[in-house]
Amino acid sequence: MRGLVHLAAALDLPGEFDGGAFAALARLAEGGGLDFVTLDDSFARPGPDALGVLCRVAPATRRIGLVPTVTTTHTEPLWVQAAVATLDWVGRGRAGWRIDVSVTEDEARLFGRRHTAPADALWRKADEVADVAARLWDSWEDGAEIRDEATGRFLDGDRVHRVDFTGTGFSVQGPSTVPRPPQGHPVRVVDATDAHACAVAARHADVALVRAASPAQAAGVRDRLREQARAFGRDPDTLRVLVSLLVDLGDGEHAAEPGHGGGGPRPTVHGPLYRGGPVDLAELVASWHAEGVTDGFHFVPVEPRRDLERLVNGTVALLQHRGLFRTFYPGSTLREHLGLARPAGRYAASGAPAVSRRAS
Repeated sequence: MRGLVHLAAALDLPGEFDGGAFAALARLAEGGGLDFVTLDDSFARPGPDALGVLCRVAPATRRIGLVPTVTTTHTEPLWVQAAVATLDWVGRGRAGWRIDVSVTEDEARLFGRRHTAPADALWRKADEVADVAARLWDSWEDGAEIRDEATGRFLDGDRVHRVDFTGTGFSVQGPSTVPRPPQGHPVRVVDATDAHACAVAARHADVALVRAASPAQAAGVRDRLREQARAFGRDPDTLRVLVSLLVDLGDGEHAAEPGHGGGGPRPTVHGPLYRGGPVDLAELVASWHAEGVTDGFHFVPVEPRRDLERLVNGTVALLQHRGLFRTFYPGSTLREHLGLARPAGRYAASGAPAVSRRAS
């Protein structure tokens, strides 16, 4: 018997700078029990910093996971992992990190350090940053903070480990500046649409987002990702694969255009688009989940406020009524929502004072 479907949604509000607007949408999604919300970010367009916005949203919510996009191309790996760990602390174990790269020359000029690189090189660095981030999150063992006022000891130095890592164009000498996050490792999310991103998703992601306009396409992508994960020595059951769909719920049920509504998503230049009503969308989710072609869905509303409200009050409510989606959060962390274990710290058992790795 298949488990419950996983559901997530994008909070993107182009042109919006009021943190309260993002918090209101996050609370709406939380009211529907969604696993997490994402907030996109890019140096290629103006807008608020996604990670900063979700740090503002965290105290305004209680259970829903918070996943900002943070690029690895022009940002320092030590800062990236510390910022994501901080969000996990602020959200009490609800942080994720959507790993992405910056591909344009305009973005490179903002920093003035170097020209942009080919996609394979950008994703190679992203792979290395994801690797060193996990090592830095583990550099503080659980319980390393003592905070003993009587003795004046703040931490146990034997439980804090140095991480020496040399990657392509960067090096890191740990430990992290932030104690080990509540989840051990915040949830890593990768959009696996790009061929170069697929390897990063298979090696490091807890959640892979894929774009598919049919059950057969979704099944094929999911199977390939799981096989890649197995080839990297992972248990493929630790990887959640979610189909990412643009959704336009403004046209009511059974929209007239072929390929929409009850007919399913239609391919577009921006990804598969579903246009119809909440009832038909619930049928699509139930059907694809029953076929075992996906672990869940990540919805990107075309009109954020309208479509998210119809998604929660219509589609999600119907799935809950059919017993396909939870009616409450059984846990408090994003890993618990996704059914993923909290990883053990890699240095706790070894007692090694330092771990060195040089990328080849």
